Amino acid sequence: MTPTNESANSAPQKKRIFSAIQPSGTITLGNYLGALQNWIKLQDDYECIFALADLHTITVRQDPATFRKNTIEAYALLLACGIDPEKSPFFIQSQVHTHAELAWILNCYTQFGELSRMTQFKDKSQKHADNINVGLFAYPSLMAADILLYQADMVPVGADQKQHLELARNIAERFNNAYSPTFTVPDPYIAQSGARIMSLQDPTRKMSKSDENPNGWIAMLDKPDDIMKKFKRAVTDSEGGVYVAEGKDGINNLIGIYCCVTGKTAEQVADEFQGKGYGEFKTAVGEAVIETLRPIQERFDDLMKNKDYLTKCYTESAQKALYLSTKTLRKVMKKIGFLPKEF
Repeated sequence: MTPTNESANSAPQKKRIFSAIQPSGTITLGNYLGALQNWIKLQDDYECIFALADLHTITVRQDPATFRKNTIEAYALLLACGIDPEKSPFFIQSQVHTHAELAWILNCYTQFGELSRMTQFKDKSQKHADNINVGLFAYPSLMAADILLYQADMVPVGADQKQHLELARNIAERFNNAYSPTFTVPDPYIAQSGARIMSLQDPTRKMSKSDENPNGWIAMLDKPDDIMKKFKRAVTDSEGGVYVAEGKDGINNLIGIYCCVTGKTAEQVADEFQGKGYGEFKTAVGEAVIETLRPIQERFDDLMKNKDYLTKCYTESAQKALYLSTKTLRKVMKKIGFLPKEF
């Protein structure tokens, strides 16, 4: 029996998730466990759209050759982590012109005071005092455009991005109220675990490649020997017990990492290492991370030898993204009153 249109369309539609990451150099273990690992899992239950946010990257001056290298390597690494471009479009932001176009429009629906209160703008202005450019200031409007173009229902966010998502929600509601419902107002998607991996040398701070101490962070492409050395040098405490407790920031962080890569609970980890020393535990964490990253690194090496395949993936994904985002942009421009294009 041939299904009617009504019955054919009765299957519940998956909610759409949009997320992006900058190709600004090294991707860390913290990026992987805090965000990328969740991206991979989300592909099964949601309609996902992913991007490399290279337009955001140029708020800080880039060497062109290094920038191109970082972009293609980041793209290959994320594919190696498990993003499936056949299932989830994964494109390079600068190749989809609708992002820059909507960003300008949303600049005109974003208040100066809103942008001036952005914590990230204040922090980056201090770090790059010689280059406090308009792009750095308007960065959150471009981020809002990234999200709203795809009518995303949800956006995976860490604690440091909640403020930007709230601004995107405010912009969407402001535009919808000024005209009529146009944008989906996105909700945050917050993962249950692995949301915040801390520095191995200062476990009160988030793991970041900008850490001046290279022993504080693990790069996804670090060699096994280097990974083990960094874990063995990780800051702990003088107590000696492997369990989660207040004041044990270093061990809490290592337990969190171990749980993420093994799937064990903190209670199981405490039982496993009861009566054992920190040295043995650090070695176990290092070995678990090395084995987690090994297949990713091997897949990355294979992909970097096949540039034609990488080009095919990001080109086809950009075409899909352009199709989806153009529908939103045209709707926005019509409501504002721009003349329609006749070509």
